[in-house]
Amino acid sequence: MDSTICTIGFAGKTAEAFFSLLTEAGVTRLIDIRENRAGQLSGFAKYPDLEFFLRRAAGIAYFYEPRLAPSPEIRKAYRKTKDWSAYEAAFLQLMTERGIPQSLDLEMFEGTVALLCSEPQPEQCHRRLVAEIIRQYGSLKEYNIQVRHLSINRKKRSVRKKERSPA
Repeated sequence: MDSTICTIGFAGKTAEAFFSLLTEAGVTRLIDIRENRAGQLSGFAKYPDLEFFLRRAAGIAYFYEPRLAPSPEIRKAYRKTKDWSAYEAAFLQLMTERGIPQSLDLEMFEGTVALLCSEPQPEQCHRRLVAEIIRQYGSLKEYNIQVRHLSINRKKRSVRKKERSPA
């Protein structure tokens, strides 16, 4: 099996940028790995609106996998300490306790799939950790899984703003 796991966060993105990143990457399936998919700040990223927009605007299938979300306790501890290494260790332990990745159906990740969370960048986000867990597990099964993080090109965005402003 060959696949690409893209990761994307909705924070700091307009709906146009978010959906453009997904379609330009060729994503056919989005897996929402947030614990709370209805309480997020961006209106376009709330469930069930997100599922509707993905299907209608981009032809992308929506799935929800809360087992890949951090627990409230892990998030709360991170907000308090800002200790990423402690967060990462706790999250990886939680994944082990949940039987991740062994309990996942790797066929869900066939083709070009996106993992969704809220963080704008992947460096300190659990979606990056999940993508790496799946990539490593897939390689043990002789699957070719690439990981790609989708984000806004800041230079393009600033150029676009300049073009739109009055002379």
